[in-house]
Amino acid sequence: MTADQYLHGILLREAVDAGPNSPLLGVQATLMPTLRQWAGDNLLGVYPSGSFMKGTAVRSGTDIDLFLSLSEHTNETLKEVYNKLFDCLTSAGYSPKRQNVSLNVTVSKYSVDLVPGKRQNALSGDHSLYRRKADTWTKTNVLTHARTVIGAGRANEIRIVKLWRNQKGLDFPSFYLELSVIRALSARPLPGLLSYNPQPTLSQRVMMVFDYLRDSFSAARIADPANTNNIISEDLTAQEKAKVSAAAGAARQAAASSWEDIVR
Repeated sequence: MTADQYLHGILLREAVDAGPNSPLLGVQATLMPTLRQWAGDNLLGVYPSGSFMKGTAVRSGTDIDLFLSLSEHTNETLKEVYNKLFDCLTSAGYSPKRQNVSLNVTVSKYSVDLVPGKRQNALSGDHSLYRRKADTWTKTNVLTHARTVIGAGRANEIRIVKLWRNQKGLDFPSFYLELSVIRALSARPLPGLLSYNPQPTLSQRVMMVFDYLRDSFSAARIADPANTNNIISEDLTAQEKAKVSAAAGAARQAAASSWEDIVR
């Protein structure tokens, strides 16, 4: 079996059903009573987002992200909104885990990230989110995020790197990872496009990502495509970035002997 056959087999195994009848969407219905209790009339909508929406999810990772859109007329501060959601989930019998802009819960067998945001106005999809690590807020737009990642055409490479991240236990937020993979491959032609030069295979492209993570990632400045004042690369400390770089360097060395040592 070649390296590319091996990786394509993993992608097939890790495929996530994102269709309208996906059982993952059932978790939204399960959570709705708690979410309505939390937000009341201020809840504008609950929408699948993140990796599920962008086609970059892996079956063995976080299964679905739900974006919780609140009215701009919500009286609570963003921090209060975030903490109130934590309390409501706890009271409902879940065991929420605080993340940076989200709360993670398990619903049945599924892992769910809940991202609460307050709409800035009725004329745009811009929302304000609470950033727990910095105890501040930021403006963003999840639809812009989705268009950026889907338009880049790097879902296969992203899914492999996400699986590697999960299996190595690295702290590497998904959107930061997605943008990093896109940056690493930005100068390469997309698969299937005509080119005078031979196109790198999937395994070679993943290696290029590891090269970037090893050599350039720690110093790279990556901004939110929906708000250039929101610097996504500040979501990790220098020490956390160094762990990602070191793991990428180890992966680069392991590839010489066996891909199974990198990702399974």
